[in-house]
Amino acid sequence: MNFSPPFWVVLSTSLLLGVCHGAETTVLSGAAAKASGFLETNCIDCHSASDPEGGFRVDTLISSEGRDLTKHSNLHRWTRVFDRVQSGEMPPPEDVELDSEEKRDFLESTDRWIDDVQSREHESIGRVRARRLTNRQLERTLCDLLAIDIPLARMIPEESRHDGFRNIADAQTMSHYHLNDHLRVVDAALDEAFGRLAGRQDQSHRRFPPKRIARKPPGSRNRDPEMRDGLAVVWNGTVSFYGRISNSRVDRAGWYRVRLTASCLNPPASGGVWCSVRSGECVSRAPLMNWIGSFEATPEPVEHTFVAWIDKDHLLEIRPADATMKKARFRGGQIGYGEGEGQNVPGVAFHELSIQRLYPGGDVDQVREAVFGGVKVKYDDRNDTFKYVGDDAASDLTPLVERFARRAFRGPVSAQTLKPFASRFRERLEDGVDPIDALRLTYRTILCSPRFLYFTETPGLLSDHAIATRLSYMLTGSTPDDVLVKLADSGKLQNSEELVRQTRRLLDGRHFEGFVKDFSDQWLDLADIAFTEPDRRLHGDFDLVVQNAMLEETNRFLQTLIRENRPANELVDAEFTWLNARLARYYGIDESIEPTQWKRVSLAGHPYRGGLMTHGSILKITADGSNTSPVVRGAWVCERLLGTPVPDPPENVPAIEPDIRGAKTIREQLEKHRSIEACASCHAKIDPPGFALEHFDAAGRWRENYRVRKSKRFAQGPRIDAACQLADGSTFDSFPEFRQLAARDGGRIARNFAAQLLVYATGREITYADRKTLDAIVKQTEDENHGLRSLIEAVVTSPTFRNK
Repeated sequence: MNFSPPFWVVLSTSLLLGVCHGAETTVLSGAAAKASGFLETNCIDCHSASDPEGGFRVDTLISSEGRDLTKHSNLHRWTRVFDRVQSGEMPPPEDVELDSEEKRDFLESTDRWIDDVQSREHESIGRVRARRLTNRQLERTLCDLLAIDIPLARMIPEESRHDGFRNIADAQTMSHYHLNDHLRVVDAALDEAFGRLAGRQDQSHRRFPPKRIARKPPGSRNRDPEMRDGLAVVWNGTVSFYGRISNSRVDRAGWYRVRLTASCLNPPASGGVWCSVRSGECVSRAPLMNWIGSFEATPEPVEHTFVAWIDKDHLLEIRPADATMKKARFRGGQIGYGEGEGQNVPGVAFHELSIQRLYPGGDVDQVREAVFGGVKVKYDDRNDTFKYVGDDAASDLTPLVERFARRAFRGPVSAQTLKPFASRFRERLEDGVDPIDALRLTYRTILCSPRFLYFTETPGLLSDHAIATRLSYMLTGSTPDDVLVKLADSGKLQNSEELVRQTRRLLDGRHFEGFVKDFSDQWLDLADIAFTEPDRRLHGDFDLVVQNAMLEETNRFLQTLIRENRPANELVDAEFTWLNARLARYYGIDESIEPTQWKRVSLAGHPYRGGLMTHGSILKITADGSNTSPVVRGAWVCERLLGTPVPDPPENVPAIEPDIRGAKTIREQLEKHRSIEACASCHAKIDPPGFALEHFDAAGRWRENYRVRKSKRFAQGPRIDAACQLADGSTFDSFPEFRQLAARDGGRIARNFAAQLLVYATGREITYADRKTLDAIVKQTEDENHGLRSLIEAVVTSPTFRNK
């Protein structure tokens, strides 16, 4: 039966749509004309071609070409105009007395015009362009597909970051170099999987008593531990690679569980002896070391456990690593037997050490299921190959190709999509290629397909499988699990309640800590923690134990905020943090904490700590190791934490600093800089948080005065003045006062958190059309005080998340 509508219905519908489209176009044209008229009346005198203020010309913007918002440059400039007028910065209140109704009319019409134009574009071609897996996502996806776990991302050059994030579609590049890297990673993953099935699985579990840990017989000079009173001992010193354990060298790269029973010798008055555990070749030609962890050795022996990836031919280095402890002096580059004992310096004594190979990705049976399913194969150890055990390889193995393609492509695979892979597999069989070799080659082909490397998303509302993929990569960094796949197959992920249930399930799962780490590494720039090294002359008590504890503090803090659905403003002002004994001592917080343990600590009696701005990790990445900059820290706080965008520098301001002769402090220098009218508006936003944070030095400790260099030594310099005025006129005299002012607008902080999460989840910066989504998210979470968990749930059910 033909249900096609009559011709007159089609014609009338087309005419009606045409009329509506024409009317809508007329409305948009009217809004553009109204916006242009506003600028011509209030702005063009100062922003004309002859000498435009701030290098910003309005005459080109109000032209027909300038009103074409499909051009990114025009859209950016019109958005900038809207924001400046909305904030009251433009037209300058001292120059133009703007009628409130005229301003409201301009803002409403311009907002509708910009939003409608961009929303149309999103509906037509999608908000997010073609987006591929990041290096880390590629690693996790391959490992999950093959039930392995190896650091594949290290085989690819590190990705550039755009506004902190690695997954921005418009910033991702693709070249033959990238394709070569991708192919190498795919081959490495397949080699690992097939190698595991071939029986090449190291099951080693080595145990070392003190005599096997030590390697320093009397008369010998080297950097290994020495035997003292039946224990292997390492003293505190500065010699590179001192504490290496030569017998711990591993023959194969892999994940290992390291168990160490240790005690301390000559502990300092501050507590036990903090030690670092690292791996590396421990020779001068290969100086880079990999961090494994730290522990606090106590007088009583305690067992400590670490799990880490250790490269082939690397060995362990375990040594005292607290920069505040007394250090032994050793002659030359080697350590003599008994040389450190008489110097009364702290040391660590090893009672036992064990190293066990692990396979966290899956056991052999799981790898076999991932690669061969239920098909019977036999391993030929003489030829190091697998043999298919069956009568009809095409019939038995082709379903494996289809199954693998569906998992790799993260959704249903049509017959047309599958055809080239299945056909090529059969052709290889017909050409006499061994069935298992043909299967592996086909897997390789699938993993090199754009359908695997890129996310499959079409303009408009995402399909259930695309939603499952977006949710999974946001919260786990990898391909959807069986639960999400089944829900997508049954079409249940369009339901908001189900989407929230799955979000909660994943947040409560084993990937939660990884999600927080990945997100914070990019959002908060924590990936740059090791980019600078604090000046030892100024920050002699800073060490790697402190640095890694700073990262742990921030990640544990964020995990708690999400788990407990704490209000978003606690990102800025919180009454607790997480500390271990070493970090508590570094911050100057007197708190009883068990050795090596982490404790949730109340900050009620510590007014200078609380919230992300006071975390050592944040303070370190916003400094250069020696000096602090109010501009750098202020811009970071505005953009990363408070959601206050900092405009681009004016086009006509040269990259030359103003004359600051006579300025003795950073504040005086910036005041001279702010005397340039074009710079004042931006610095009104940047400087207040920057000045407030000047009380923290480049290594994250509180200070009352600057340090200045006199001759070859550093001495106490000028007293720090944190007082400033916010752009809204509010004033503060101290950092705690600024923090309270910054935290009062929980909705703004929540909006920024949601925006950063949307960027992380979708691979696209926030656009003008996304503003209404953010407004709705903030409104939706008001009753929960904008709790972080509620914000995450609101993000995943938002239109921006669920549409391409």
